[in-house]
Amino acid sequence: MTRILITGVSGLLGLNLAMDACQNHQVTGVANTHSLAGAPFGLIHADLQNFNVIPVLLEQVCPDLVIHCAAQANLETCENDPAGAEQINALLPGELAYQTGKRGIRMVHISTDAVFDGQIPLPSSLAPIREGYREEDSPNPLSVYARTKLEGERAVASANPNALIARVNFYGWSLSGRRSLAEFFFNHLSAGQRVNGFTDVYFCPLYVKELGRILLTMADLDLHGIYHVVSSEAISKDAFGRKLAQQFHLDASLITATSVMAGGLKAARSPNLVLSTEKLAKALGHPLPGIATGLELFFREFTEGYPASLRGMNG
Repeated sequence: MTRILITGVSGLLGLNLAMDACQNHQVTGVANTHSLAGAPFGLIHADLQNFNVIPVLLEQVCPDLVIHCAAQANLETCENDPAGAEQINALLPGELAYQTGKRGIRMVHISTDAVFDGQIPLPSSLAPIREGYREEDSPNPLSVYARTKLEGERAVASANPNALIARVNFYGWSLSGRRSLAEFFFNHLSAGQRVNGFTDVYFCPLYVKELGRILLTMADLDLHGIYHVVSSEAISKDAFGRKLAQQFHLDASLITATSVMAGGLKAARSPNLVLSTEKLAKALGHPLPGIATGLELFFREFTEGYPASLRGMNG
């Protein structure tokens, strides 16, 4: 049984990953303040921004694998506090990579598709992806969030060359019920509220449970370096909202098709975050999941009461 340490375990990816992984592995999650009542895995409260905590934590848990999910992922917060974003998204991953590397501990670092500026043309066919950004393409981050995440990638690669760096985009059910784009659409549409859908922003959203399983498989395969871990299909945010509405039998006419420029957002967004998954598909021996599969799982877990069970942990 693998001993796995997951940082950011109260976040969307960290929590869902821990919930699944603890069924077959010995999982310890690290959270800053959340109590996570009734969590079926070990929980340690620690402020990882105090780097002195990291070696103590590693000696205490003795993990075989560290999956670093903790981040400041709110783009507007990063714009308002660049120094804080730098500490969490760049310096912390580098220190964790150094401490795991010198102990021979495998590390998976979660990065983002937002390291690219989105200026390449959209693929001629959006599904499956045969074009889009590849791992070797040069990043050009547009926001403080994206810049600090790219710095984190580089710090991890420098400190621990055997680390796996996963560029991701995902959605799912969260502790608060308000973390992912899918929850945003679901909450508004189920309440009968109008919501904007950006027609000029394309991405490759992967359901969080599928992402978690793929990350564990990648760790088992001892992959290292940068991989794009996203859906095998791309879609606009507007179309994603409409597909979600169809899956949940909600009123898609409440979605107003609009441009991201009309959103009034401070942080710049890349318009085209279509990533190629060919490298990872070759390593896994099969294509990555498509969008319809993820939305079906997202809906099934809703009918099974999974979102409510997560909110019940929000102590």
